[in-house]
Amino acid sequence: MTAGKTSLTRNLLMAGVVAGPLYVALGLFQMAIRPTFDITRHPLSIMSNGDLGWIQVMNFTVTGILTILGAIGIRRLIHPGRAGTSGPILLGLYGFGLVAAAIFPADPMLGFPPGTPADAMEISTTGILHFVAGAVGFLSFIAGCFVFARRFFNQDERGWGIYSVATGVIFLGAFAGIASGGGNPLFNVAFAIAVVVAWAWISALCLKFRREVHPDR
Repeated sequence: MTAGKTSLTRNLLMAGVVAGPLYVALGLFQMAIRPTFDITRHPLSIMSNGDLGWIQVMNFTVTGILTILGAIGIRRLIHPGRAGTSGPILLGLYGFGLVAAAIFPADPMLGFPPGTPADAMEISTTGILHFVAGAVGFLSFIAGCFVFARRFFNQDERGWGIYSVATGVIFLGAFAGIASGGGNPLFNVAFAIAVVVAWAWISALCLKFRREVHPDR
């Protein structure tokens, strides 16, 4: 392919590299400036509410789009090889889930944002759609980890295969814990850590593939 097409693929993959650090950085920034937010009680998604809610809405939207672009870059590079179709689709669905989470924000809960009753746990239709978007995105991400792991094991890239499986297992366990609805602070913190682990894998994956782009791509 032309140099222009090679550059496009590399730029798409760089979008995927940037998505993770941006999401985590904006999340930490909001945790520092949003009063009453407590990571042991609140999911990051409820920061879409309140006067500064636009920051998290933007975070979901921008990083979701960047993830989709990264998935497109991966497909351009590895299609029609193993995982060349299903892998990028699953990663793209995770990105779409983030965008949908911005469109359908989580409900205020447990004293956040300020002014919300301390025991508030009501779920609106929008809140249900937020959970659905999250579930679709998270399950797609988990499946994507195992799809890419299979590719790596088949190509004798054992380290990347193990890394991908470990990421999928960690995220699956954390998601199962948070989905149990028990409100356990340990589960809440574990899920927050798993989100960081997931973003690190996405960024590392896109960076790996970006380094593999050749002039004929």
